[in-house]
Amino acid sequence: MEDIPINQVMLIGEFKHSIDSKKRLAIPSKLRKDIGLKIVLTRGLDSCLFVFTLEEWEKLADQLKALSFTQSNTRAFVRLLLSGASEVDIDALGRVLVPDYLKKYAGLKKKVVIAGLYNRLEIWDEDKWESYKKDMENKSDDIAEKLGELGMI
Repeated sequence: MEDIPINQVMLIGEFKHSIDSKKRLAIPSKLRKDIGLKIVLTRGLDSCLFVFTLEEWEKLADQLKALSFTQSNTRAFVRLLLSGASEVDIDALGRVLVPDYLKKYAGLKKKVVIAGLYNRLEIWDEDKWESYKKDMENKSDDIAEKLGELGMI
């Protein structure tokens, strides 16, 4: 297994939180020390939001701008991520304000799940997350087999 560089953040875990009446969401304290005081929220895939540190966002943005804009799928994906992005501050209590358009995109209600996925976080509506997770757990053997065929595991 490859060593993680000292400055590499590893965001992992599953955390249940609530969005308060002022549309603020607390970032789990375990993750806060690794993500800094500003983060980027954007539209994700599978009806969730992606959360990136500024450093990870810059890496992703560099990769996106290197893609050819002549292919419609590429343009659509770049638009989804970049036009939906919002740089937000983490307040003194560890909360972020989730913009309305992102809240609506992900169908976020009061209860949410924040999932750590190594170099990013995902924010899910709790019901959608539970449904997605159950579906993936039921397919885990097939997924593992396909990854094995690709030499991944």
